[in-house]
Amino acid sequence: MGDRGARISRTISEARSLTVSYRLVAWTLLLVAGLLGGCTSASKMGDYVPASTGGLSEGAPDRPPTPYAYPAVHEMPPPRDSRVLTSAEQQKLEDDLAAARSRAAAASGSGGKQ
Repeated sequence: MGDRGARISRTISEARSLTVSYRLVAWTLLLVAGLLGGCTSASKMGDYVPASTGGLSEGAPDRPPTPYAYPAVHEMPPPRDSRVLTSAEQQKLEDDLAAARSRAAAASGSGGKQ
């Protein structure tokens, strides 16, 4: 019985070491795959993948030779040189707006009612 117990113990320890070995190999392969995947150009990956598996379709236009420039979103525009309207200028603009609204209502025939 002692010999059988030793064999079982040895088998369990071998199985554990194999499990650890397989895990180590699996993690190493995942690490290598991740490192090699980082070397690819992900933006052009769809060019080489067949359309049936999610790549570019046959009628897709070619990519531009140089990538588009992004707008400078963090640059502030120059300050405006506008001034505040005087009360006479504001009254003139309001009168022009009211006249334009009246012309548009007359042209549509609704008389300003909705």
